[in-house]
Amino acid sequence: MTAGLARLSATSVEFTGVRGGEAPFSWGQLAIWRLTRWLDDDDPYFNMPWVLPVYGRRDLDTVLRALRVLVERHETLRTTFEETPGGLVQRVACEGRFTVEVYDAEGAKPTTAAREISTRLAATAFDYASELPFRCAVVTVDGRPRAMALTLSHLAVDGGALDVLARDWRDLLAGGEPPAPAWQPMDQAAFEREGPGAARGERTLRHWRAVLERAPLSMFDFPRTTPEEPRFVKVGMESAATAAAAEVLAARWSISTASVLTTASAVLLGTLTGHDEVVMQLVVANRHDPRVAAMAGSAVQDGIFVLDLPGGTFADAARAGHRQALTAYRNAQYHPYRMMALREEVGRERGGPVDLSAYFNDTRTVGHWPHLPAVEPPGDPAAIATLTERTRTFHVGSWPEVDATALFATGTATNTCELYLTADTAYLPRPTAYALLRGVESLLVASVAGDVPLGEVAGLCGIVPVERPSVHGQNGSSAGSPGGGGARAVQDLGAQGVREVAGGHV
Repeated sequence: MTAGLARLSATSVEFTGVRGGEAPFSWGQLAIWRLTRWLDDDDPYFNMPWVLPVYGRRDLDTVLRALRVLVERHETLRTTFEETPGGLVQRVACEGRFTVEVYDAEGAKPTTAAREISTRLAATAFDYASELPFRCAVVTVDGRPRAMALTLSHLAVDGGALDVLARDWRDLLAGGEPPAPAWQPMDQAAFEREGPGAARGERTLRHWRAVLERAPLSMFDFPRTTPEEPRFVKVGMESAATAAAAEVLAARWSISTASVLTTASAVLLGTLTGHDEVVMQLVVANRHDPRVAAMAGSAVQDGIFVLDLPGGTFADAARAGHRQALTAYRNAQYHPYRMMALREEVGRERGGPVDLSAYFNDTRTVGHWPHLPAVEPPGDPAAIATLTERTRTFHVGSWPEVDATALFATGTATNTCELYLTADTAYLPRPTAYALLRGVESLLVASVAGDVPLGEVAGLCGIVPVERPSVHGQNGSSAGSPGGGGARAVQDLGAQGVREVAGGHV
C-alpha cells in the first residue's frame, strides 16, 4: 500500500429505495453471467475498480449522503444475483446498508491512493447471491474527502452505466436532485420477455443465422505455429498519425472514425489470413434507446460484422464497413444462451464449429480525439505522415488463456489513437501482431494522400500473408483452426488486464 496511506474508520450507511423485488435476468446481465460461469467462484476477474473525484470542498457527511442517494436511485447497486431451481433471478433490495471505509492519503495524491484502494477492493470475488455489487472507500486529505474508491461487479454495471453514475455523482455532490431514473434493469428484463423487446430478439437471431450460414467458419483456418509461453500477448500502439488520418478520412467519406478503424483492422486481418470475406464481433453498448442510455446496468452484447473484400479500394471497403457496422449495432440484443444454441446448430449444419474469435472494441467515449497535435495545413497528407515519427509500440502483457484469437481495441486517450491487439501467438506471432497495428497506421496515412487499392495493402503495410492449405471445403476449416470464440467476451474497463476480450462504448 502507498506509504502513509492510513485507514481511519469505517462507516455504515443505511439506504431505502423506492422499489424492491425480483425478476429474471436481463439479456445484458445474462451475457456477463454466462462468462462468469467459466471462472472459479473465487476468481475476481469481473470486478471493476473505479475512482470518482470528490468535486469542490465537500465534507464527509455530504459525500456519504451523495453515495447513499446514488444507491437508492439506481436499483442495480442494490441487486444480488442468484441461480435458483426456477432459473436465474436478480433481487433488488428495497432497504439495507453498506460499509464505507475512510482513509487519509497522508501525502499521496488522492486519486493515486483511491486507485490503489479500489484495486485492493477488487482483489476478492463478489458473492453474487448475498453481497451488494459494489465496495467503496473515501480518501481524505487533511480531513476533507478528495476521492471515492469503488469496485463494482460487471454484472451490475458496464461502461455506459459508469457514465450514468458519474453524471449523477457530480450532481448529487453539488446538492442537486437529478430526475428519478425511469428505466431500471428489472424493467429491461420485462421488456425483453414479451412485446417489442422479445420481437427484436427474434429478429436478431434470424439476422445472425443468415450471416452465420454464409460467413467463414473461421478466420484462422490455417496451421498453427509454436506459441509463446504464456500463449496470449497484448501489444499496443500510440499513434497521433492514425488518429489524425482517421478524422480526415471519416469526414471525407461521411462515416465515423470507429468505422474507419474497424474496417482498417478487418482489411489487415483479411490480407493476412487470405480471406476475401472477414467476420468479426463488434462489442456494442446497446444504449441507442434513450431509456437504456440513462439506465445504470449491464447492456453490452456482441454484434456480428461481415465485410466482403473482393476488390476496389480501401475507401470502398470503409464505406461498406460503415454500413455493416451499423447493421451489427442494430442486431446486438438477444438472449445469449439462445444465441449459443444457434451457433452450435449452424456449426452442425455446416460441418464444423463456428469460430467468432476476431473482435473489434471501441472503448472511446467520443468519436474523435479533441487534443491531437496541430497539423498545418489541416489535413495535409505530408504533415500527417510526419506524425508517424512520434508513434510508439509496446508490449502490454501476456496471459496463458484469452478467449480471442485477435482482439483489436481502442484506448480512451484524447491526444493520440491508442490501438491494442490481443493475439493468440499460435496463429498471430508477436511480430505479426505489431505488424498489424503499424499496418493500420500505414493504411490510413496512405489513404489520406490518395486511394489505396486493396490489392496493394500487403506490400504497403508490410504484411506477409499466411500460407493456407490449398484445399478447403465450402464449410471446412483446417484442423489447426481455433474453436468457438466469443465464449468469454468481456468488457475491457481496465479491471485486471487479464484474459480480456471485449467491451466498452460504441
